[in-house]
Amino acid sequence: MPEQLRIAEIVPPGQSNNLPAVAYYPPIPLQQEFEPQTPSVPLSHYLWILRRHRWKMAAFVATCVLVTAVVSARLQPIYESTATVDVDRQAPSEVVGEDSTRTNSPTDADQFLATQVRLIQSDAVLRPVAEQFHLLDSEQQLKGMSPEEAQERAQAPVALNRLKVTRPPNTYLLLISYRSPDPALAANVANAIANSYLTHSYEIRIRSSASLSTFMEKQIDELKAKMEKSGMDLAQFEKDLDVINPEEKTNILSARLLQLNTEYTTAQADRVSKEAAWNAMKSGSLEAAQVSSQGQDLAKLSDSLNQARQRFALVKSTYGSTHPEYRKAADELAEVQKEFDSARGNIADRIGVEYREALNREQMLQKAVAETKADWDSLNSRSFEYQQLKREADDDKTLYDELIRKIREADINAGFQNNNIRIADLARPPLHPVFPNIKLNLILAFLFSTLLAVAAALLYDTLDTTLRDPKEASRFLGTDVIGTMPIDRHAAQLPKSAVAVPAAAIVAQTARNDKRKGYYRSTSDFEESVRTIRNTILLSDFEGRLRSIMLTSAGPGEGKSTIAAHLAIANADRGKKTLLIDGDLRRPSIHAKFGLTPREGLSNVLTGEMPWQDVIVSVEGRPNLRILPAGPGSHRAADLMGPRLATLLDEFAKEYDLAILDSPPLLGFAECLQMATAADGVLIISQAGETRRKAVAEVISVLNRVRANIVGVVLNQVSQNTSADGYSYYGYYRYGYNQKSE
Repeated sequence: MPEQLRIAEIVPPGQSNNLPAVAYYPPIPLQQEFEPQTPSVPLSHYLWILRRHRWKMAAFVATCVLVTAVVSARLQPIYESTATVDVDRQAPSEVVGEDSTRTNSPTDADQFLATQVRLIQSDAVLRPVAEQFHLLDSEQQLKGMSPEEAQERAQAPVALNRLKVTRPPNTYLLLISYRSPDPALAANVANAIANSYLTHSYEIRIRSSASLSTFMEKQIDELKAKMEKSGMDLAQFEKDLDVINPEEKTNILSARLLQLNTEYTTAQADRVSKEAAWNAMKSGSLEAAQVSSQGQDLAKLSDSLNQARQRFALVKSTYGSTHPEYRKAADELAEVQKEFDSARGNIADRIGVEYREALNREQMLQKAVAETKADWDSLNSRSFEYQQLKREADDDKTLYDELIRKIREADINAGFQNNNIRIADLARPPLHPVFPNIKLNLILAFLFSTLLAVAAALLYDTLDTTLRDPKEASRFLGTDVIGTMPIDRHAAQLPKSAVAVPAAAIVAQTARNDKRKGYYRSTSDFEESVRTIRNTILLSDFEGRLRSIMLTSAGPGEGKSTIAAHLAIANADRGKKTLLIDGDLRRPSIHAKFGLTPREGLSNVLTGEMPWQDVIVSVEGRPNLRILPAGPGSHRAADLMGPRLATLLDEFAKEYDLAILDSPPLLGFAECLQMATAADGVLIISQAGETRRKAVAEVISVLNRVRANIVGVVLNQVSQNTSADGYSYYGYYRYGYNQKSE
């Protein structure tokens, strides 16, 4: 055992060893507390859960199916009858007017049919049928109500609980279904609702047409008066304007104004030209006279004048001024000059006249253009007012005519008796009920009860935090599970020694085993498990330092004392000197298991009353086994467990091969920690299906904190139901010895 964990006796200087020793505990270094890991659950574990609870699950499923069958058989059968209604999206062909050619858009089919479904379920459709067949009473909607409450409920909107309106996908059909215990009533109600729906749709159409006609008749008088007033205003405007059609007059004035503008422009150009000629003539320019309309005559006279001047000059130079030819030439020159001057003056007068005429014409055209433009502007401004009055008059007349036509069409359409909704198939009384469907109920009961049973089993396993399976315990606790102890009702009875058992009993046991052909059991499964744990502990001790083992548990009643007794017997049977120590001073039980009644024990040794050699008890028939009973209970002895136990174990190791110490439960008792540090190894006993995993994890954490040597964990009371691999842990113990090989 580690030297730093032993309890030392410190003797102060100057005092003898007989004085009370002062217990000294060396400081324990801090160590990280054990944290259990959440194990990953394999799929086989869930299969084991289902196998473990298979009979409970089967009983639950069978009970549910049986109850469902009984309840379904006792339920009142319900029959369902269905009437089929065909809804035509096209308007009736007999309707006149624009509605006769109008088609509905296919994109709103779902909205239209959903509207019809809601219309079938409306109070206006259901109330006549409900009153006819007394459906509120048959559906027990008025059950338990006072007369006042029943009357108030009857006045509320009718809603039938057994009515169902559906639409088959991708069709324009509506299925009106009603359920009732009476098949004939179900068919009659379904047909009555379909007929009520048709009647209601027709009445809606009639009321709509009649309402439209009444409204339009009220509006027609006002519209007629308005039309007459607008016509009179238009006639008065035409009278005031003194025209029949201002638009035509406007066009005339526009053409005239365009023509006058053209002539005015031409007159302006002519006046400018003649004014330039007149100004040139006033300046005395001969060229201005020559370019006039009489310029050709003036040019001829100018040539004649030049010729006369040339001849006069020639005669003058030839004959002289006294010669008759000279006078003749001078007279001719004077005559030609006179004609030329006269012609030039006439041309100047004519150019002046033409200029004045062009100027007067321009002024006249300018005045005419201004007057025409003023008339056109005035007529144009009045024409806008005329157009407005005419448009109002035309609109009033058109609206009046359209209203008259609509009224006539509404009167005609209101008289048609056909509709776009019709009954395609009447409901018939069904032969078989739709409720209860016993076959479907049984199938659903089986499925749901199976799922519920599986869920309950898994939930129970999830909520179960106890240790059941060795593999699960090893994964969760992080330590080895060195063995499992099967359930044995006779485990509390210790095995008899071969010396103590009579020969006749051995023969009788052998005879009973012979009844099983080729097989007999020499030992029980429990004893085989004890031997397996013994060998596992001893074989794992390679260095041979394991001379004392302490057996503890998280709580009481987990079988550690029984296992300690069996383990001591198993080790003694192999020829090893074994000492079984009952360290539970509060509730000792080892002496009772061996049938002993000692008066002294470990408590007397701890208090120093007796040496341990005097309280050792031998067991009859087992020479290698000795027992150290607990002795009388003593609080002082429990307090001295720590200081004296380590020394005692060292002394026990000198005489015995193995000392097995049965201790109290570790959680809640202080001396257990001191016992764990004093022993060479600690074996933790846990009861499968009872001990909580957290409790065992806390035990391991505490032992690791004080640096105790944990040998492993033993699961007690393991069965096939508490272990996922039950057969693999205790089933092999049934393997016996063949008689022929003996």
